[in-house]
Amino acid sequence: MKINRSGSAAWSGGLKDGKGTISTQSGALDAYPYGFATRFEGVPGSNPEELIAAAHASCFTMALSMILGEAGLTAEKMETSAVVTLEKLEDGFAVTASRLSLKATIPGADDESFQDLAAKAKANCPISKLLKAEISLEAELLD
Repeated sequence: MKINRSGSAAWSGGLKDGKGTISTQSGALDAYPYGFATRFEGVPGSNPEELIAAAHASCFTMALSMILGEAGLTAEKMETSAVVTLEKLEDGFAVTASRLSLKATIPGADDESFQDLAAKAKANCPISKLLKAEISLEAELLD
């Protein structure tokens, strides 16, 4: 099975004075603004790192739900947050970490098995794998 999902970005102007919008196939984001100030200066709007953080937190939580089910467990409640770190390195900026934080209520789970199952979900959720994946690029210059 293959499922394709899409997102898009548009940009006009230079790095600091330019403005962009982000859209998703589902319409959850539709021409939502982003730019230098929203990414680096705390101005309201979005940025790529928070989108990665939300994707990682949601993917991990769903993966853990599946893994719990395979172990005969069902979560009453799981809340996951992710903090994605963007750092300036010698060769430019890089996302250097994604830190997941989970609080869960799972009837019948003991801490040792919970930690093992959570580690399995962290290692195997598709977004965790993406963050280690080979990235391909098709670039076309338009007139």
